[in-house]
Amino acid sequence: MKCPRCSTDNDKVLDSRTLREGAAIRRRRECLECHHRFTTYEEIDRDEVVVVKNDGRRQTFERAKLDKAIRQACGKRKISDEQIRSMIDNVVSKIEGDEITSASIAELVMTQLHKVDEVAYIRFASVYRKFTDVVQFLSAITEIVQK
Repeated sequence: MKCPRCSTDNDKVLDSRTLREGAAIRRRRECLECHHRFTTYEEIDRDEVVVVKNDGRRQTFERAKLDKAIRQACGKRKISDEQIRSMIDNVVSKIEGDEITSASIAELVMTQLHKVDEVAYIRFASVYRKFTDVVQFLSAITEIVQK
């Protein structure tokens, strides 16, 4: 692992801890050159899963894209980093098989966002469902209020 300060790849692990019920490992490291301490995370890679897009294209599943989409929806909301990671872990854990549609992933994300923050849910739904006018926003908000 390259040191973020001096870029050498000579370090030692000081401490390892499992996170999120074993879904990730946090490692505390120290560079043996400059003695800078830094933290790294390891997670299960789901690259074997193929995402089928709405237009028929196929891409390998990337957790980073899921992370980016959820963080965008949660922007400037009082949602902790741990809540976001938990939502991502929940979505990833529900992905089964070798293929999944992007629509299925979006539905899983919306389910998680709806539980955590209704504004983030509306933000995500507006992009995924391609809201084109205020009426669609109002119907989505009315749906939430009625539940």
